Amino acid sequence: MEVIDTAIPDVKILIPRRFADPRGIFCETYNLRTFQKLGFSLNFVQDNHSISTEAGTVRGLHFQAQPFAQDKLIRVTRGRVLDVAVDIRRNSPTFGRHVAVELSAENWKQVLVPIGFAHGFVTLEPNTEVLYKVTSFYSPQHDRGIFWADEDLAIDWGISASQACLSDKDSRLPRFKDVAELF
Repeated sequence: MEVIDTAIPDVKILIPRRFADPRGIFCETYNLRTFQKLGFSLNFVQDNHSISTEAGTVRGLHFQAQPFAQDKLIRVTRGRVLDVAVDIRRNSPTFGRHVAVELSAENWKQVLVPIGFAHGFVTLEPNTEVLYKVTSFYSPQHDRGIFWADEDLAIDWGISASQACLSDKDSRLPRFKDVAELF
């Protein structure tokens, strides 16, 4: 597994090793021993799978408050996304900054987003499938978020607000400066 640092050192890009032969490709996208050797001591407890039918679908920016905060390992199995992680750790030197990475079925990149970050993505192709592992179970009472197009975050999503396909919940998320429960 190749590990690539990003502009925010705690967010990592992981590229698993692929084995190809005439039948196709085999790949371990996650292996506990490999992760431990790389210095990651994470206990994933839940896998999530989303399918977005339209390009321009925005999911996020989401996070869970303590004690249900989650590390996430995100990958795309069909299509492409611009994946975004925003540092919401108040005492961090990168507080309020973000990392944006294109993940696709073609590039096999995965993003490891640690606790203390809000996460979201925009689909760049129709019928995009995203799989992600998390280290804490979903808790509706601890579910939080930040409005995806908040000007203070200055994220270039590559689409305008009128092009975005959002859930009702995501369209009503608070601005970054109005979120009380950060890390």
